[in-house]
Amino acid sequence: MHRGKLQVYFGSGKGKTTAALGQAIKEASKKKSVFIIQFLKGRQPEELSFIQRLEPEIKLFRFQRREAAFEDLSPEDREEEVMNMKSGLGFAKKVLATGECDVLVLDEILGLVEYQIVGIEDIRALLEEAPEDTEIIFTGIKLCSEIMEWADGVYQISTLKESI
Repeated sequence: MHRGKLQVYFGSGKGKTTAALGQAIKEASKKKSVFIIQFLKGRQPEELSFIQRLEPEIKLFRFQRREAAFEDLSPEDREEEVMNMKSGLGFAKKVLATGECDVLVLDEILGLVEYQIVGIEDIRALLEEAPEDTEIIFTGIKLCSEIMEWADGVYQISTLKESI
């Protein structure tokens, strides 16, 4: 179905974005170009500034305008952010179609399906744009069966014990 290599980090535990970022740094150290597009995340200034310091090897894109996480927004603000995130997905598709990067991290993209912001067919269309040698990394909490089937590697992140 898709031509690139798809890895997925999902689950209720902490560390999915960190795992994806680790892969991004590993690939950037091999002189590969890396794009990260974040969805459904509130602004975390320390995380954002750290990732931005990795430019130009790793480029970070966010299409949301609000500071708060998506689930904390009012219905009106959610509607506007849905349009912004759909623009982000369109950008990701263009990046893949033009071969602009070797590695594309779509952080919290699984949430777009979970919140029904995009359908599974939109994800399929995105993956079909990927050149054969492109690595794509998805993160999110819930993994649907179709994406599980399409993925080359799936890693479930769960919390076994958490100190408070």
